[in-house]
Amino acid sequence: MIKNRPTIKTDRLLLRPFELSDAPQVKELAGDKAISDTTLNIPYPYEDGMAEEWISTHQPKFEAEERVDCAIVLKSTQELIGAIGLIIDKKFNRADLGYWVAKEYWNHGYCTEAARAILDYAFDKLKLHKITAIHIARNPASGKVMEKIGMKKEGLFKDHVIKCDEYEDIVSYGILNGEFT
Repeated sequence: MIKNRPTIKTDRLLLRPFELSDAPQVKELAGDKAISDTTLNIPYPYEDGMAEEWISTHQPKFEAEERVDCAIVLKSTQELIGAIGLIIDKKFNRADLGYWVAKEYWNHGYCTEAARAILDYAFDKLKLHKITAIHIARNPASGKVMEKIGMKKEGLFKDHVIKCDEYEDIVSYGILNGEFT
């Protein structure tokens, strides 16, 4: 078992553990309706205290080998721009990948860069066999990130979830350890 939450460096990014001091920035960024609209688990409105509550779960869930949650930070400015994480299922030696990046940073390749780094960590350090990810069908940009990191489309689930009182189709992707390059 890895005891310390990871800090992962890429060319432009630092993926590091969240700190409680990040909570105001998380609330501001995740509180953007565009972020909630394109993710499954971020509510709108994003209420006071939600960020602190979420961040306080990171260490215990990491220690229990259930989750890895990282802040996506620009190396050049140390600015927090999003989040990326893995929900680990040790029984089946796999994890679900999730991420979001603040709207002003969309279409700059940051999410792809962060996702590639977290997959490398998942396969190399955690020795997981498979990583899966899903996205709301009307958010094809998220699927493009999954494709760019080598994930393959595995399925479409019609009217699978409810978001803002509307049924949404979900697209599923996956990648095996040996397929990741």
